[in-house]
Amino acid sequence: MSRLSDLLRAAKQLDPQLGEDLETEIQPLQKRLPFGLNFERHAPEAVELAGHKIRRGSKVRVLPPRGSLARGDQRIWSVTSVHGDSAEISLPNGEDLETATVDLDDLILVAEFRDRIYPGLRPGGVVENGGDKPSHTVINGENFHVLEQLTFTHEQSVDAIYIDPPYNTGSRDWKYNNDYVEGDDLYRHSKWLAFMEIRLKLAKRLLKPEDSILIVTIDEKECLRLGLLLEQTFPEARIQMISSLINPASMPRQSMFGRSDEYIFFVFLGAAAPERMALSSEWVSTKGRTFKGEVRWDLVMQSGPASQRQDSPKGFYPIYIDPSGPKIARVGDAIPLSESPTDSAGPGLVTLWPIRKNGSEGRWRLGAPTLRERLERGEVRVGGNESRGFTLYYLPPAELKKIKNGVYTIEGRRADGSPITSKALVGPTSVPTTQWRITSHDATQYGSRLISLMMPDRKFPFPKSLYAVEDALRFFVNEKPEAVILDFFAGSGTTAHAVMRLNKLDGGSRQCISVTNNEVSVDEQSRLRKDGLRPGDPEWERLGICDYVTKPRIRAAITGETPDGDPIKGDYKFVDEFPMSDGFEENAAFFTLTYESPWRVSTDRAFAAISPMLWLRAGAVGRRIDSISDGWAVADSYGIINDLDRASEFIAALDADDGIRIAYIVTDDEGRYQQIANEIPGVETVRLYEDYLRNCEMTGDF
Repeated sequence: MSRLSDLLRAAKQLDPQLGEDLETEIQPLQKRLPFGLNFERHAPEAVELAGHKIRRGSKVRVLPPRGSLARGDQRIWSVTSVHGDSAEISLPNGEDLETATVDLDDLILVAEFRDRIYPGLRPGGVVENGGDKPSHTVINGENFHVLEQLTFTHEQSVDAIYIDPPYNTGSRDWKYNNDYVEGDDLYRHSKWLAFMEIRLKLAKRLLKPEDSILIVTIDEKECLRLGLLLEQTFPEARIQMISSLINPASMPRQSMFGRSDEYIFFVFLGAAAPERMALSSEWVSTKGRTFKGEVRWDLVMQSGPASQRQDSPKGFYPIYIDPSGPKIARVGDAIPLSESPTDSAGPGLVTLWPIRKNGSEGRWRLGAPTLRERLERGEVRVGGNESRGFTLYYLPPAELKKIKNGVYTIEGRRADGSPITSKALVGPTSVPTTQWRITSHDATQYGSRLISLMMPDRKFPFPKSLYAVEDALRFFVNEKPEAVILDFFAGSGTTAHAVMRLNKLDGGSRQCISVTNNEVSVDEQSRLRKDGLRPGDPEWERLGICDYVTKPRIRAAITGETPDGDPIKGDYKFVDEFPMSDGFEENAAFFTLTYESPWRVSTDRAFAAISPMLWLRAGAVGRRIDSISDGWAVADSYGIINDLDRASEFIAALDADDGIRIAYIVTDDEGRYQQIANEIPGVETVRLYEDYLRNCEMTGDF
C-alpha cells in the first residue's frame, strides 16, 4: 500500500477534492486483512560449500578454531588474493574496509542464493548391474542449486516428484542460512515457507505440464501453510490431501492426542490422475470378487506428446502386410523427412505407414530394427482387415514379464506368430479413498528396520516406509515404464529404492534422480568438533548423509550386499516378494555438484565438469563421453562435436545410430551451428556453451 499512498499524495496536489474522494475509498481497504498466505521472503539463503576450491573473488566465512564448539564468524568476506596456503580477505565495515590474512584451511566457500551459479558435476562412482538400462543418479549438493542445474538437463521432462521436506518440528531438523531453526524462532514458519517456495518454483519448471504429479509429505505442523503455498505456486493444478497411517503405535504429543498419521499432498498437473488398479481389501472392500483379465497389447503407433513424424524421423517407415493372415511380410527402412511415403508393397501386399485418419504424418513407437527383432520373437500382432484398415500392436515389457512368470500361459499362436494367451484372475480395479490405513506403510517396520537390515551399523532418523513411497508413485507411473522421478529431499534414498522395486515388478526402465547434501547430524557434529575436525575434512565428510547413508543404501539395494559385503538378510514383502540379497538389475551413478567459472565453461576448459550434465540430459544411458580426442565423439544416446571441420564424419556417425537423442555442437558461431543442426533432422541439437550459459543466467533471476 506504500506505493498507493505516494500516488494519493500526488493526486491531492493536483486535485485536492479528487484526492479526498480517493482517500475515502482507500481507507477501508487499508483496514482489511489480506486473504491467503503472506510471509516474509527474508534475505536470500546462503550455503557453506565444504571442499570447494577458493579463488580470488570467492565469498567465504572464517571457520572457528579446531576443537572449538563456537558458532564462528557468520560474516561473509570477499577473497581479494590467494598466495600459497593463505588468502587476503576483506569486508566493508562502515566507511572502512576490514582486511585480514587467513590460512586457506580456515576458510569455507559460501554461495548466496542471489548469486548466479554455473553448475557442474564431479563423478563419484557407479554401480552397474542393469545392462543397457538408464542409470539412477544421486547428486550430492545443495538442493536449490541442483534444481537450478536440472533446469538445463530436465526442464519439463520429469513425470513425478516425490519429496519428504523438513517438517519444521523445532527440534533442529533443518537449517536456514546455515543456522538450525529452533522451536522458539519467531520467524520459524516464515523461514520454512521462504525455503520451500523457491524450491517449488524451480520444481515446477521440471515437471511435464501436460501430465505429471508432485507428491509432498508433511505432518500437522506445516500442513495448512503447505496447502496454501501449493495453491499459490500451482494455481493451474488440482490439489488433494490424503491422510496416511504410518505408525500404528502412535507417537505421543505432550498435552495432545498421539500422532499416528501424516499427510500427503498430491498436485495433479495436466492430465495426471491416479490410475485404477486391482487393490487389496486394505485399500477398498473387494468382498472376494475377481474377474478374468487378458494380457495387454500396446499400439505400435505413437500417440500423445512427440508423436509427429518430425519428432522422430527414424520412426517413419513402411510396414508391408500380407492380408491373408493377416501378418507382417516385412519391415521397410525409414525415409528422410524430405521424401513422401509411397505404396511400394508389391503384388498381394498392403503398405502401412504411420499416417492418421486425418492424413497427418505420425511415427511408429519402435524403430525399424527393434520392430524386426520383436516380430522375430512373436511379440507383434496385426489387427483389423484390408477393408477397414490394419492396426499393429506389440507386447510391452511388463506383459512379457507376466508371460515369463506364468501369470499368463501361451495356449497357441496366431497366423502372424503372436501368442494366444490364457486369461488371469485379477481383482476389481479401484481408486482408493483419502484415508490410507495400509499395513505396509508402517515407517518403523518397513523404514527404520529395513535400513538396519541393509546397513546394520548405520541409522537414519524417521525414514519412510519403502512400500508407502512405492504405492504413492505406483498410481501415477504404473503405465509409464520409462518415467523420470525426482526426489530433491532424498534423505536415505527411499524413493530411488521404491523405483527399483517398481521396475522389477514390470520390467520397466524408470529412473530416479536423488538429490541430498552431505550434512552431518547435530550430535555427530559436536563429537567431531571436539575431536578437532571441521567440514571439508575427510573424516567429517565420510559421516555426511550422502556418503554415509544415501549412496551406500542405493548400492546395497542393487548389489544385495551390506556395506561390509555380507548378503542382506530378510525378504521384500507385499506385491513382489523375494530375498533382499537378490538385489536389482539396475545401474546407478553418483555425482557431487560443483561450481564452475563461466569463463572456463565458455572457453571449453570445464568440459570434465559439464560432460556428466550432457549425459544426464541425453537420458543417462550407456557410456558417458568424458573427453574428446578426435574432434567429435558419439555414445549410446548422444554425440558431441567441438571441431566443426569434421562435421561430415560426425553427421554420418549420428545417422548410423538409431538411438541418438541429442547432438551437442560446441561453437560460438551461430551460422555454423545452424548449418550442422539442419543436416541432422529428427535429433535434438544443443549449442554449447551458449545454451548452457543462457540457462544459468535466466535461472539466476529467481
